[in-house]
Amino acid sequence: MTSTNPKPILMFDSGIGGLTVLREARVLMPERHFIYVADDAGFPYGGWEEPALKTHVIDLFGKLLNEHDPEICVIACNTAFTLVGSDLRAAFPHMQFVGTVPAIKPAAERTRSGLVSVLATPGTVKRAYTRDLIQSFATQCDVRLVGSENLARMAEAYIRGEALPDEAVRAEIIPCFVDEIGRKTDIVVLACTHYPFMANLFRKLAPWPVDWLDPAEAIARQARRLVPPLEMLAPGEDIAVFTSGNPDFSTRRLMQGFGLRVV
Repeated sequence: MTSTNPKPILMFDSGIGGLTVLREARVLMPERHFIYVADDAGFPYGGWEEPALKTHVIDLFGKLLNEHDPEICVIACNTAFTLVGSDLRAAFPHMQFVGTVPAIKPAAERTRSGLVSVLATPGTVKRAYTRDLIQSFATQCDVRLVGSENLARMAEAYIRGEALPDEAVRAEIIPCFVDEIGRKTDIVVLACTHYPFMANLFRKLAPWPVDWLDPAEAIARQARRLVPPLEMLAPGEDIAVFTSGNPDFSTRRLMQGFGLRVV
């Protein structure tokens, strides 16, 4: 199927963690162009009260959809989608939204020890959405929810090339590791799109090897299913939009490295 005027795909995150999803989406949809929206003015979402964050995200999408008219929107943020996903679909019924939720179902299917941890933001940990996923797909497992206050900020710094003390990172991930008699945690779900950028560091600092489950590829596959393939490359370029209107130099350089022009 082709289109004479193909629309871009809008990729949204509270910061720059959604680049993990963009990376996978480009592999599966090389003929499409992307608009990456970082709500850096609102980052981090963990400190928001839920009603205020809902209003903020819905108002922001009203502007984004009007300005960019995308084919679909990918919410590459667990915190945002587990809170606002259903509200976005109700507010904008003409738009398709691909969400990001903790990969609890595949973790429950893969675990051998039955001990699974979910490393997330405090907002994602406390959502009823997350608890419902456990109740639906992981009742046969022991699931530990670990809400890190600091890791999303640390990941943003790490992505920009800043050095992080090993002990500070280890302190954030160590609650994920449970050692019971005869069994240990064998899967940690990375339930924030920022975290996969740090996966190699997590592996180095972990007390024993585990499977760090990154949902980015699954999100990209779902987006590909909803987007009509094109026979040729869509005209245009990939751009990045920051809600602050003023990303710093290191962030601009990072975006350029990802082939995104900051507008």
